[in-house]
Amino acid sequence: MEHVREEYEVRERRACRVVRQWRGTQRYWPLRRTDEDERTQAILALAAEYGRYGYRRITALLKSAGWTVGKDRVQRIWRREGLKVPQRQRARGRLWRGDGSCVRLRPEHANHVWSYDFVQAMTHDGRALRILVVIDEYTRECLALRVERRLGSLQGIETLADVMLVRGIPEHIRSDNGPEFIAGELRKWLSKLGTKTLYIEPGSPWENGYCESFNGKLRDEFLNGEIFYSRKEAQILTERWRVEYNTKRPHSALGYRPPAPQAILAKPGHGDVENASRFPHLHTPDDDYGQLSKEALH
Repeated sequence: MEHVREEYEVRERRACRVVRQWRGTQRYWPLRRTDEDERTQAILALAAEYGRYGYRRITALLKSAGWTVGKDRVQRIWRREGLKVPQRQRARGRLWRGDGSCVRLRPEHANHVWSYDFVQAMTHDGRALRILVVIDEYTRECLALRVERRLGSLQGIETLADVMLVRGIPEHIRSDNGPEFIAGELRKWLSKLGTKTLYIEPGSPWENGYCESFNGKLRDEFLNGEIFYSRKEAQILTERWRVEYNTKRPHSALGYRPPAPQAILAKPGHGDVENASRFPHLHTPDDDYGQLSKEALH
């Protein structure tokens, strides 16, 4: 613009009219905010700590830490620094019939529908680990992550009993048709408690979408980045991640709030879990997981 004015000896108004540029745009001087560097470092630190989070979840973490910032500004810094935004998956439309009704029961309140499933992992020596996942579909909270070398229907009963002692008995529980979930002892025990079982169609994991979505986050954000050298280490780290997921990780379906942001923290001496009474004797050397629920099994 200055070159045009000097070349043709015209005023700024005339030059802006010729090149069709707003005078406000011509006179605008970008202002670099004093906290730009500090904010950028905070974003980079969170991106390094939570490598699979996008800029929206990073924005939620910044706001919870006291920063006054919008997602557009975080996105601008995110792209400027060359950070990768995780690719979003296409939504599946398989849960709806032609008349608009839903194939599966939709959760309406806490303890309405729980889901449970198994996730496979391994230690560094190639030995298998099984993780039993239990979630509340309405609150999206992970109620339990039990890690063992082997898990069957009896261990499933123990895990559910421990959770029910604290959280109450759910109205329904959803699962696939695995042998651990259709076992007679498990179904009889759930029937006595008044919990109805919801089994998905064989070969249709999308009907258990809440649990499958959680399993994907568990693997993507935790299991793929950890090497376990023992079962005990896997149990401790998995429980630590579960607490972080419930209390800190922003959930997009909850307005980027954690599922349980006000969970009670542990007292000294009980490790990095929410509280001692909620997770009693979770990692004991005698493998007595679920010892408080024996009365509930009869």
